[in-house]
Amino acid sequence: MKGKIVNGLKIIIPLALGVFLIWLSFGKLTTEDFEAIRLSFKNANYIWIVISIILAIFSHVSRAYRWKYTLEPLNYHPRFLNSFMAVMIGYLVNLGIPRMGEISRAATMTKYEDIPFNKGFGTIVAERVADMILLLTLIFIAVIIQINKLGGIISKFLEGFDAIKLAGIAMVLLVLTFVFFKFLQRSENAFFIKLREFISGIFEGIKSILKMKDSGKFIMHTFIIWGLYFAMFYLAMYAIPEVTSVPLGAVLTAFVIGGISIAVTNGGIGAYPLGVAIILELYGIPQVQGLAFGWIVWTAQTMMIIVLGGLSFIFMPIYNKDINA
Repeated sequence: MKGKIVNGLKIIIPLALGVFLIWLSFGKLTTEDFEAIRLSFKNANYIWIVISIILAIFSHVSRAYRWKYTLEPLNYHPRFLNSFMAVMIGYLVNLGIPRMGEISRAATMTKYEDIPFNKGFGTIVAERVADMILLLTLIFIAVIIQINKLGGIISKFLEGFDAIKLAGIAMVLLVLTFVFFKFLQRSENAFFIKLREFISGIFEGIKSILKMKDSGKFIMHTFIIWGLYFAMFYLAMYAIPEVTSVPLGAVLTAFVIGGISIAVTNGGIGAYPLGVAIILELYGIPQVQGLAFGWIVWTAQTMMIIVLGGLSFIFMPIYNKDINA
């Protein structure tokens, strides 16, 4: 019962936050604002959105291909199409339950490629670590480039934080984590033994990134993935000419905020368009046009994930049945 409640909350809370952000986005808009958004959707040049979607698909192809570099040191060599479909299924699941996509991705490869779940999940965590490092780098670059615009916002955000209290909380968490892992290493309880083995498998997957012979190719694909993400976002702006007037640094900032917002709600619903619109508004883009652009990009990318993820759910059992026949 408790597990069902927790799982339910994982779905309900991000979804409720998304609905709240949608209400926040549109709650104060006038009839004229809604009409302006409708016209932006109607008059948008969707050729750029199609190009954006194609770039997004190539980024997912690169992500699926990159995965093999973390699996090879563990002596697993999955078929590329299985890797790609598992990636798309993971994205689809994330639309419903944030961060469950990584679990479903590992579980899918366990079923169809006999890759132990904990090791497969560990390689996915290793990938996410690499992605997080690059995202943090982009955040840092965005802040440095746009310090004049963002400096005041960041200062106001940090005003409510007490550095000493935060340091104390961090220290307590570190001590508790250390004590827990020491206990886990020595425990002979059956449950903790299984937990220890599971965590060990995850760390083995993470360490695979250090054992890669082709680490240069892994890094190259990481840059390709994020380069395609940014190109996808940048080119989509040409669908609404009014938003192309912002400087490149502002585009990078809006892109970064959009990426962060995806982790906040189910696939960025509500948060993505609002976050992008807020940043663009700092650079003189009217809120209605910023919202229209955010919703067009989010809708296009979400529909792509639904279609490719859904097809992967259908096709993956058929593909593997033919191979194993």
